[in-house]
Amino acid sequence: MLGPVRYAMIGGGEGAFIGPVHRTAAAIAGNCRLVAGAFSSDAQRARRSGEAIGLAAERCYASFEEMIAGERGRSDGAEFIAIVTPNHVHAPAAIAALEAGFPVLCDKPLADTLAAAESIAEAAARTGLLVGVTHTYTGYPMVRQARALVAGGGLGAVRRVAVKYTQGWLAKAEDSEGKQAEWRVDPARSGLAGAFGDIGTHAFNLVQFITGERMTRLSAEIRAAVPGRRLDDDGAAMFHLEGGGRGTLVASQICTGDANGLEISVWCEEAGLHWRQEQPNSLRVARRGKPEEIWTPGGDRNYLDPSAMAVTRLPSGHPEGYFEAFANIYRDFADSVRGNVPEQPSYASLADGLAGMRFIQAAHDSSAAGAAWVELQGDE
Repeated sequence: MLGPVRYAMIGGGEGAFIGPVHRTAAAIAGNCRLVAGAFSSDAQRARRSGEAIGLAAERCYASFEEMIAGERGRSDGAEFIAIVTPNHVHAPAAIAALEAGFPVLCDKPLADTLAAAESIAEAAARTGLLVGVTHTYTGYPMVRQARALVAGGGLGAVRRVAVKYTQGWLAKAEDSEGKQAEWRVDPARSGLAGAFGDIGTHAFNLVQFITGERMTRLSAEIRAAVPGRRLDDDGAAMFHLEGGGRGTLVASQICTGDANGLEISVWCEEAGLHWRQEQPNSLRVARRGKPEEIWTPGGDRNYLDPSAMAVTRLPSGHPEGYFEAFANIYRDFADSVRGNVPEQPSYASLADGLAGMRFIQAAHDSSAAGAAWVELQGDE
């Protein structure tokens, strides 16, 4: 009996938001167990962080290099490594982990720059090891159902998509201070993009996931709306899909009053599909001349697509949300590490992560050229 899949974490220590989210999700998944961590670049904070969540002192490492070396030499060492650091650490940590024999589950975006993301892909190709990216929203049952409805063909071709991800937490200059914000507005740690990297990649990923089509070209205008800010905090893009559909994408963190306003509409020939992250258990399907349909998840909803049922955890009427969606990512990644790869994994693939980085680069290039149309590079 092997027991839960053992994992170690880089980043996510004291004061972090996403680290505790990952750990809670892994606990909900039920097939993962945290055994080690390098939770901070500050050795004392790293040890305090690990001991506070119950890890043995000798497995609370002062650096990711030390952790990788230590876990590699243990018979009960980690079987994969989760990376939940600021973006600039993703590539060096992921490459070191892969070279040492560890699969990697990395928070989005894949890296701080496209070149760094490509270096991760090269390391994955050299080692043959699994890399996953945590685009949370594809772990929701109704997002899976939307994808299945489009893929089934009964709704016809995708004609138009509108996706927006709006937040207001960086609407003022003083909002740039604090642990969650200060690295996101720093090019040295966030990378090429601000809002378009932090939340725009989620919107981009959701478009490609639900439509099943690649975004081929875009025209973007991104800006720093708050004076003195060095990275974008607001932007929009028009885009084309490979099947001929058109779309718009908005990613902004200066929309005062908005909390986590991720919404997507996909209009096909026969119906429109509408999903909101803040009401994730409802998928609205609107057909011409017919009553609107509200699709909801639940263990007894046998009319749902198997891909949606596979990520539904609770009986009907019991809300499932962010933690459960994240848990689906950890469950599927841990199963994949043990060789039991799901038919449609909840985690985003390395190719998805690279596509997100190409989106960031293309949006930046387009905006710098006065919103010129830019082609998005496809998979090699």
